[in-house]
Amino acid sequence: MPTTITISYETKRLLDSLRENRTWDEFLRELALRYKRNKIKKALEELRKTSHNRDIPYSKTRLRLNLG
Repeated sequence: MPTTITISYETKRLLDSLRENRTWDEFLRELALRYKRNKIKKALEELRKTSHNRDIPYSKTRLRLNLG
């Protein structure tokens, strides 16, 4: 089901220049997935840095988060 979002002309122009030959749906999905992976990566880095402060080792934390 298609939908409409409102963005500024400047934002649309920027996104359009990055979109290349992809549909808007493909492009925005890719952006969202990259953003989500980046957030997970940062969270894992923080867990790794602070693992010495917890009872659970970092390796088990990764398994509990189901990230491999």
